Amino acid sequence: MPAPEVTLSEPPRTSPASYRAIGVKPLNPTVGAEITGVDLAQPIPQNVAAELRRAFEEHMVIFLRGPAIDHEAHARLAKVFGKPHVAPSTVQWRVEGHPEVTKIHADGDSKYVAGEDWHSDMSCDPEPPMGSVLYLHTLPPLGGDTVFASMYAAYEALSDTMKATIADLRAVHSSAKSFGDKVARDLELPTSSHPMVRTHPVSGRKALFVNRGYTTHIEGLPAQESEAILRFLYEHVANPNFQCRFTWSSHAIAIWDNRCLQHMAIWDYFPQTRSGFRIQIQGDRPV
Repeated sequence: MPAPEVTLSEPPRTSPASYRAIGVKPLNPTVGAEITGVDLAQPIPQNVAAELRRAFEEHMVIFLRGPAIDHEAHARLAKVFGKPHVAPSTVQWRVEGHPEVTKIHADGDSKYVAGEDWHSDMSCDPEPPMGSVLYLHTLPPLGGDTVFASMYAAYEALSDTMKATIADLRAVHSSAKSFGDKVARDLELPTSSHPMVRTHPVSGRKALFVNRGYTTHIEGLPAQESEAILRFLYEHVANPNFQCRFTWSSHAIAIWDNRCLQHMAIWDYFPQTRSGFRIQIQGDRPV
């Protein structure tokens, strides 16, 4: 049986030539762009910051490749997009003296890696982080890519019947689903209810907002119906037509919008090392 046809609407992107302070190179027609011309060793000028925010909104995930940065430079970059979000679930991975910075590390002793299934960061929190800024300083010789998928595109590709079915439904997101066996038992882990379709507060576009990493069930539905709908949506968001795939280089940075993206870290490099740091950015309650 042939794969169903997927029709994607044109995202609201401007021409890369319209940027004056930075270089912007889209990765594909749907999502993602590489950014050049930003000196992270220095305070970021207002015109550069404004164009970074515009590129972030237009492309949903942006990537910078450059020299090594310290925690202060990482924090300066994150502040271009907002205040830091410190998630309750990350307490054991925080960097001493920099509570907003979380260690992201995997090596030959790892039993799991952060984000190895499709998810939106900390969607379990009452106000999930609007974005994440990930900096990787150590990489395996091969592998370790991250894949990003547009939830605008995923929502728009649904049938009108499915859109109507989920329009007013809410789903429960639980930190215990991802972190329950990885953190201290006495740590209180957040659980939140969010709409399955959220409206982006900046673009005004609708995006699918359920993910395999945190979503446990749909409120108000029998367990079998909830499981069936979620299983379909989890498979749907993994459609390659919605995606871009980023191959890291040492000291590269990815900045993504959790409100309209899901991502997955590919763990194909065991037992090699992949290591870096992440800062999350405060968001608001999904509506």
